[in-house]
Amino acid sequence: MSFFKNLLLNLPEVAGPTQKRLSFKEKLKWTTIILVLFFILGMIPLFGLGANTLQQFEYLSIILGAKFGSIISLGIGPIVTASIVLQLLNGSGLLKFDLTSQDGKKTFQGVQKLLAYFFILFESCIYVFMGGLSTGSFYNPATGEFLEYATGSNIMALEPSTIFALKAFLILQLCVGGLLIMLMDEIVSKWGFGSGISLFIAAGVSQEIFIRAFSWFKSADAVGGAEYSSGEVIKFFQAIASSDPDLKVAGLALIVILSTVVIFALAVYLQAMKIEIPLSFGRIRGHGIRWPLNFIYTSNIPVILVAALFANMQLWAKLLEKWGHPLLGTIDAAGNKAGIIAWINPPGGMDGLAGIVIRQGTMAIGARPYLQATAYLIAMVIGCVIFSYFWVQTAGMDARSQAKQIMSSGLQIPGFRKDQRVLERLLDRYIGPLTIMGAIAIGILAALADLLGALSRGTGILLAVMIVYKLYEEIAQQHMMDMHPALRKMMG
Repeated sequence: MSFFKNLLLNLPEVAGPTQKRLSFKEKLKWTTIILVLFFILGMIPLFGLGANTLQQFEYLSIILGAKFGSIISLGIGPIVTASIVLQLLNGSGLLKFDLTSQDGKKTFQGVQKLLAYFFILFESCIYVFMGGLSTGSFYNPATGEFLEYATGSNIMALEPSTIFALKAFLILQLCVGGLLIMLMDEIVSKWGFGSGISLFIAAGVSQEIFIRAFSWFKSADAVGGAEYSSGEVIKFFQAIASSDPDLKVAGLALIVILSTVVIFALAVYLQAMKIEIPLSFGRIRGHGIRWPLNFIYTSNIPVILVAALFANMQLWAKLLEKWGHPLLGTIDAAGNKAGIIAWINPPGGMDGLAGIVIRQGTMAIGARPYLQATAYLIAMVIGCVIFSYFWVQTAGMDARSQAKQIMSSGLQIPGFRKDQRVLERLLDRYIGPLTIMGAIAIGILAALADLLGALSRGTGILLAVMIVYKLYEEIAQQHMMDMHPALRKMMG
C-alpha cells in the first residue's frame, strides 16, 4: 500500500457505534450535547483579537455555521469548500474515484478530509494575515503597559517577531476551532440525527429568525428616523399602534413576516412532493413497495454549496481588496458592493428589493436594482443546477447506482424482466428531470426570499426548513416506536 493511500485510511476520526442501531434517546442525547457545545464555542472570543473586519459579513456566518470573532470563526467553510473542490475535480475528470466500491468511497472521504484540513489552515492564515481578523492589545509584563498593534501604519513598540507570534497564536486558535467543528460534525453523523453541517446551519438560522422577529432592542428606522424595536413582529405592532401610524415601516415589516411564512410553506410543500415507483419482490408474488424519488432530489445540498461559494467569494473579495487587488469587487464601510460580488447579492441587503421599493418608491430606484435582482436570481438557479448535477454523480444518486441498489435488494418493476439495464433506463427518465427541476425550484425559492427581505437570508430559511423536515422524516421513519408516547403523538 502506498504512503498516500495509507495516510488516507489512517486519518483521525470519531469511532462509530458498535451496535447496529442506536436508540432515539441515544441520538437525541448526542445531538443535544453537540448543539449546546456549538453555541458555547460561538461565545468564546479569540484571545488577542483586535480589529474584526469580518463583522460586516455577519449574515454570511449563519450560512457558514460560524461566528466571526469567536473560536469557530471558520465554521463549516473548510468542510464545504473541500467538498466543492473535490466534486469539481471528480466531475471534470481531473481526479477519478470509483464510488461504486467500498474502497473507492473510503479514498474519496479520506481525500475530502485531507482537503478540509488544508482549508482550515489556509483560511486561518488568510483571515489573519490579510487583516480580516487582526491582533489587538497585549500586556507587556516588562513595562507593565498594554501595547497595541493595528494593521496599517499604527504600530506601537512591538517587534516583528512578536507580531508574527501573536498572529500565529490567532491562527492556532482558528485551526483548533476548525478541527472541533469537523469532529462535532462526525459525532452528529455517526451518533446523532442527520449531519453536523445541517445541524449548525439550522441552529444559526433559527436563532437569527427568532431574534429578527421578536427582539425588543431599539433601532433607528430609515424612514423618518423614528425608533422601533429591531424585531419585525414587534416593529409592526409599534408602527400601527402609534398615534401617527407609519405605514411604510408597518408595510415593510408585514412583507418581511409574510414572505418568511410563504417561503416556509412552499419549502415544506416542495419537500413533500415525490414520485413513487412501484416495485415488487421477484420471488414473492403480491408483495411490493414503492420507491420514492423526491421532487427536490438532491435535498438541500446544492443550496448549501452555492451559498458557501457566494459567501467565500465575498470574504475573498474583501480580503483581496485590503491586499490591493480587488479582483472580485469592492465593499465599502457601509457594506455597499461593486464589481462581480455585487451581482451575486440581492439589492438592498437584508431588506431586499422589496425594502428599496417601499422606502424609496418604484420610480426613484432606477433600473440597476432590478438588473441586480435578476442577475442574482439567475446565478442562484445556475449554481443550484450545476452542483445538483455534480452531487448526483458523486453521491451515488444517479440512475445506475439506484438501479444497482434496487436489484441488490431483490426488487424489480412489475411487468418488466429482471435486468439492471432496463431498470436503469426507467429510473433515468425520472432522476434526470428531477435533478434539474428540483434544483431550479430551490434556486428560485431561495432567491425570492432574499429579494423579498425575509427574516433570514432566503438560502438560510430554505436550508433550515429542509433540514428540519428531513430530520422529521428520519426520526419518524426510524424511531417512531422507541420514543416517548407523548412525543410520538406529537410527531404524528
